[in-house]
Amino acid sequence: MDEEYYLTKEGLEETEKELEELKDVKRPEIAKRLQDSASFGDLSENVEYQEAKVAQAFIEGRILELEKILRNAVIIKEGLKSETVQVGSKIKVACEGKTKTFLIVGAPESAPEEGKISHESPLGRAFLGKKTGDIVTVDAPKGKIKYKIVMV
Repeated sequence: MDEEYYLTKEGLEETEKELEELKDVKRPEIAKRLQDSASFGDLSENVEYQEAKVAQAFIEGRILELEKILRNAVIIKEGLKSETVQVGSKIKVACEGKTKTFLIVGAPESAPEEGKISHESPLGRAFLGKKTGDIVTVDAPKGKIKYKIVMV
């Protein structure tokens, strides 16, 4: 059985849009590039053809990955009221005198710079199951960092 991929509603829509773009736009573009570059002669020495083949392999791999994510997607219900942190929770934490807000999401949507942290990341795993007032210590490259959960 394949693993589950947690996605927000927006993440699901973005994933579907990316898949559609790859299938309907990028794939035909690469096919055209391959056809055009094949007409340049000896394929073993044809740089354009080799680059197009690499791009094609990347696109086909990404299409397979997105199809697998969509096939095994579990939609996160955001805004659920819960005492403890879970996937889909929006939390506010205090760390080193500053407050930060995080949304706990599935790995495909992880974007730490936007405050979206994966439930599979060390930080996300540390928050799961905790509640308001709990202190969470996370090992980071610069040492142990303590977070106090201010709000779930």
